[in-house]
Amino acid sequence: MLEEALEHLVKGIVEHPDEVRVRARKIRTGRVLEVRVHPEDLGKVIGRGGRTAKALRTVVNALADGKYVRVDLVDLNEAR
Repeated sequence: MLEEALEHLVKGIVEHPDEVRVRARKIRTGRVLEVRVHPEDLGKVIGRGGRTAKALRTVVNALADGKYVRVDLVDLNEAR
């Protein structure tokens, strides 16, 4: 559910919504949601001073109902 909500929010702010990918990984303390976007959209998702990224994290943490969730933002060209 968190992945779909985050993907929906991010697709609403980017110029290339078809290239938004959200992947969930389980870690010992909770989950990591990795958001991949087109390189041109990374600035929009982060926002001025990180405000948009912080707002996205706030919404996801509110939906997580007290469970630990980390949101990582990366562009599609970044290899991991």
